[in-house]
Amino acid sequence: MNNNFENLKVMVIDDSKTIRRTAETLLKKAGCSVVTATDGFDALSKIADTHPSIIFVDIMMPRLDGYQTCALIKNNSSFKSTPVIMLSSKDGLFDKAKGRIVGSDQYLTKPFSKEELLGAIRDHVKTDELTGSNG
Repeated sequence: MNNNFENLKVMVIDDSKTIRRTAETLLKKAGCSVVTATDGFDALSKIADTHPSIIFVDIMMPRLDGYQTCALIKNNSSFKSTPVIMLSSKDGLFDKAKGRIVGSDQYLTKPFSKEELLGAIRDHVKTDELTGSNG
């Protein structure tokens, strides 16, 4: 079955505790292993340690925003193929375009649903990672 998210490593980067908790709860219920970070700086060290299969990143954050964080992830040869999904309460064309420019793979508008989160994982994470057969 294609909906097996067992032990899939997902990172959620957001300065809002509510958003982090919501995403973490939804993803854990689906079987994902979730790592959270409060901003881009916090995330960059955790990404190197945990090697997530997919990263959800908020755009509006202090210190290092989502665009900068995404650009840094995509410019690192070890992580450039890791899907990065932008999260934002803004639904503007400019924001989506800017997300594409820095290398994001998708753009979700908050509030997001469980279906949107899991759909993004289904769309961007390779099937062998979803089924757990790493070989």
